[in-house]
Amino acid sequence: MKAELPPLLPGSVWLVGAGPGDPGLLTLLAAHALDQADHVVHDALVDARIIAGIPAGAVVESMGKRGGATSPHQTEITARLVELARAGKKVVRLKGGDPFVFGRGAEEALALADAAIPFRVVPGISAGIGGLAYAGIPATAKQCNSTLAFITGHDQDGDVPDGFDWNALAKGAEVIVFYMGLRKVDTLVARLLAAGRKPDELMAVVSRAATLEQKVLETTLGRLEADLAATPLAAPALLVLGGVVALRARLDWWRP
Repeated sequence: MKAELPPLLPGSVWLVGAGPGDPGLLTLLAAHALDQADHVVHDALVDARIIAGIPAGAVVESMGKRGGATSPHQTEITARLVELARAGKKVVRLKGGDPFVFGRGAEEALALADAAIPFRVVPGISAGIGGLAYAGIPATAKQCNSTLAFITGHDQDGDVPDGFDWNALAKGAEVIVFYMGLRKVDTLVARLLAAGRKPDELMAVVSRAATLEQKVLETTLGRLEADLAATPLAAPALLVLGGVVALRARLDWWRP
C-alpha cells in the first residue's frame, strides 16, 4: 500500500504508539516515523522485535518507566526529548500501546508544546483492545456488553486510584479492563466486591499481551487472588472483568 505520508523534520518530535507487542500491529505512519528517525527514545513496554527492527542509522535510547524498578523520572524524559529536538534531531518517542492511553503521552506533548517544539502524535493500538484481541477476548460483543471502562491499576503514587466512584464504575460498566493492576490485585478485588460485582463473575489476566511470552489466566473475580498465587504471571498484564471472557473458549485464535 502506498500513501502520502508526512516527513519527520529535524528539530521535531513524534510521539509514536508501537501497539501492544506484535510488530505487525505498527501502523504505516509509525513504521514511516521509525524509517526517518535519527534518534529513537523508547519506553520499557515496546516489544524487543520492534526495537531490533529500527534502521541501523538511528540512535536507540531506552528511557522507560516500570513499576517497582529504577526508572527515569518523567521530567528527565521530557527534558531529553526537548534537548534532542533543540539539537536538530529527528526524534521519535516510541511508546507501547497508544501514547494517550495511560502512556504519559499527554504530559510529554504538553512539555514539548511549552518548549515550542513541533510535535506530532501517532496513535497506536492500545493494549486494552489489541492485547485482549490476541487473547481471544473481544473488548465488546453484542451479546455481552454495550459499556466498557478502561481503568489504570495504580495512580502516580503506585496506589489504586480513589479519584472516582467505584460504585458507579461497578454498576455502569459491564466490562472493565484494568491496565497495570497486577501488583494491586488484592485491593482491586476488594473494591469491586464491595461495589457490588459478584465473586463468580468471569475474569481473565493477560500477561505480556501480543508478545511471544503471552500467557492468559481465566478465572473469576472471587478466585483471582488464589489463582494468581498458584500460577504467577509477569507484568505488564491486563485484567478484564465481564462476560466477554466467556467468548475466549471459541475465539482463542492466536498461538505465540
